[in-house]
Amino acid sequence: MSEPAPPSPATMRERFVAWLELPAPLLRLEIVRILAPLAVLGFMSPRLAYADEWLGLAGFRVPDLGGDMRQPIYIPGLPSEVVWTFAAVMVVSGLLCSLGVRTRQSALVFAATLVFVTLSDRLAAFTVSKISPIVMVAVAAAPAGQRLGVDSWLALRRGGALPAREAPQGSLRFIQLFVPIFYCASGVAKARGEWLTNRFVLYSHLHDSYQTSVSWFLANHTPAWSWTGLQVLVLALETLAPLWFALRATRTTAWVLAMGMHVMIGLMFGPVLWFALLMMTLGTAAFMPPWMLAPLERLAGRFEARWVVRPSAVAP
Repeated sequence: MSEPAPPSPATMRERFVAWLELPAPLLRLEIVRILAPLAVLGFMSPRLAYADEWLGLAGFRVPDLGGDMRQPIYIPGLPSEVVWTFAAVMVVSGLLCSLGVRTRQSALVFAATLVFVTLSDRLAAFTVSKISPIVMVAVAAAPAGQRLGVDSWLALRRGGALPAREAPQGSLRFIQLFVPIFYCASGVAKARGEWLTNRFVLYSHLHDSYQTSVSWFLANHTPAWSWTGLQVLVLALETLAPLWFALRATRTTAWVLAMGMHVMIGLMFGPVLWFALLMMTLGTAAFMPPWMLAPLERLAGRFEARWVVRPSAVAP
């Protein structure tokens, strides 16, 4: 018996397009719209408190390197009268996006401010500041803000119909691809480092400058060899993430392990808390099992039903 022929590129392309156009719950993107800006602003808050030194002329500025590959674009420091206005625009646009006020416009403005700060201070461009503009552009390109936002509340109070619960969402598909690819890249970077040759790499992280009371407690009350097993688990989860999340049989398990990994990251490595919360937001929106999303759908439906203005009964 001859083996079945592999699918042609045209067939694979058609399947991919069909997957992109498959309706998905709008609530998943609303989770990103509500929580992602708050996580990003939480990360930015210590920097915004000293915006004049961070982005202005009051603090240290990396000099113009004249087109060096490590400095794709040089942005001079902002005048003090401008820098605080810029900081206010970042905070207000992020909060408006989270609240669902003019979601597309506020998300684009927020993304623009995030791009600016990432390029303005390359020394402080960590993972959150690098990926957050892409996330906010995805929110702006999505039908986000149609549920559980100020604009949706106003529309219902004006007599509008209840919003649809599902719609084709290219932005959600982007996040569902981004998360496992991001994990895979992280896993490959770890494998190319010392994670395959030094079995105490993860254990050593408990003692670095990011140490919290949780990591101090665990470092003193757990054997070093137990962290070798966790190191192998994290490396396998991240490196093979595209496979784990693509297969229906392993998707929920991979999501639970990823959420647990970020919980531990947030608890054990203090400054990385906001990164952990951002990745948990993206992972939950992308891969939360439908049976766990269903109670949130019912709760959101109850809120929206209360917002609807019903016509008064006409007296006979």
